[in-house]
Amino acid sequence: MGQRREARERAVQFLFQHDLNPPANMDEALDHFWESQRAPAIAEEKGPATWGQKIELPPVSAEETATRLFADKLIRGVVEHRNDIDAKIKGHAEHWDLHRMAVVDRNILRLALYEMLYREDIPPVVSINEAVDIAKKFSTQDSGKFVNGILDKVKGELMRPARIVK
Repeated sequence: MGQRREARERAVQFLFQHDLNPPANMDEALDHFWESQRAPAIAEEKGPATWGQKIELPPVSAEETATRLFADKLIRGVVEHRNDIDAKIKGHAEHWDLHRMAVVDRNILRLALYEMLYREDIPPVVSINEAVDIAKKFSTQDSGKFVNGILDKVKGELMRPARIVK
C-alpha cells in the first residue's frame, strides 16, 4: 500500500473517532491515536504477544513520520473546514440527511472534499479514486458508488482542472 493511501486510511479512522467523540485537546488526541496505531502494527510483524508481555516499540521510522505528517495535515484541514465541507455534502446528497449517512462514508466524503476544495497539490480525480477505494474497503460496495456520485458532482463545480496539480 502506498504511503499516501495509508495516511488517508488513518485520517479516515481518526475522523471517524473524532466525529463520534470529539476530543477536548486535538494534539493529545492525535498523539494518542498515532501511539495506538503503532503497537498493533508492530505486534503483527513480530507475531502475537503472550498475555501480560510488554511490547517494545522501536523508534518511529521515517516512513511512519511521513505518513503521520501527511495524515495530520488532512485531519486538521477537515476539522478546520468541517462546516463548509458539510454544507457542500448537504448540497449534493439528495434525499440524505448528513447524520443519516454511515459515519465512515460521511468522513470519507469530508476527507476527499477537503482535498478537492483546499489542496491544490492533489488532483481532484486522485481524491475521488482514493475515496472510492477507501469506501469499498471500510464500508460497503454500495458506499463506493455513493461516495463517487457526490464527489463527481462537486468535481463538476471546481474552478480548476480535475487531473492536473496547480
